[in-house]
Amino acid sequence: MQRIVIVGAGAMGCLFAARLAEHGAHVTVVDVDATRLALLVREGIQLTDDSGTRRVPILAMQAGAMSGPVDLVMLFTKSMHSRAAATSVAHLASAATWALTLQNGLGNADALATVFGPAHVAMGVTDFPADLTGPASVASHGAGHIRLGPFEPGPAEALAPLAALFNASGLPTEAIGDVRPAVWGKVAFNAALNSVATVTGLTVGGMDRPAGHRVITEVADEVIATAQALGIAVDPAGVHHKIAFALANHRGHKASMLQDRLAGRTPEIDAINGAVVDHARALGVAVPVTRALADLVQLCCTPDD
Repeated sequence: MQRIVIVGAGAMGCLFAARLAEHGAHVTVVDVDATRLALLVREGIQLTDDSGTRRVPILAMQAGAMSGPVDLVMLFTKSMHSRAAATSVAHLASAATWALTLQNGLGNADALATVFGPAHVAMGVTDFPADLTGPASVASHGAGHIRLGPFEPGPAEALAPLAALFNASGLPTEAIGDVRPAVWGKVAFNAALNSVATVTGLTVGGMDRPAGHRVITEVADEVIATAQALGIAVDPAGVHHKIAFALANHRGHKASMLQDRLAGRTPEIDAINGAVVDHARALGVAVPVTRALADLVQLCCTPDD
């Protein structure tokens, strides 16, 4: 599994492109920004991590300029662009191609499954830190981990080559048969912290006060209850531990959704809180705080129809 297409030249896309290319994979970054792509071709990606700073050559082009087949398509766009992004690279697939999403939120794997077929889709979560420090540079400090599994829960053996590729590239990865609890656990984390940060404008540390704890806990518990109603065994203690750790240790961090608001970009609220509300409504689960925060983010951050 060596010919890889990464769709989306954001922080995570650039981090994974640089790490995989540095360890011998044939990586092409696909994006819609022709100017940015030309810069990436000319300069490569400057990667700064705990091993230092170096520049990693990569290929970069728009989807229509590529020809297939490829071994792996990785989606790193914003969730609202997932379906269009997946469709743009559908012509690169063969019967052996895998499509993977490690994006935040719900619905991204479904978009890939519509294009590539459920049996060829993997999904998962990662906690690797990544920040763009320039149009062709990315920084990542500290450890991270990837958990991935098949779109439809079942044996994970077919994903062993993908996990081995990531592990060899310094991206510690575990392939498991049912990754849905991890995906929903991260949704609970993001629904709680991102939405509150976006509405209030607070850093993570700014939410570390009694009122913040109450709202964050309510949202996390509502998301966990929704997952459990779907038959997905999210671990409540694990979710709350990660939230507490973030509040204590990532105090100066601005949540990604808040960064989108400050930059004038549309936040991914529909794929996080909004998606939870949709599932909860169908299941008859009450999620009033999650719903209210989804509405508030829509009011303050999205254009009036």
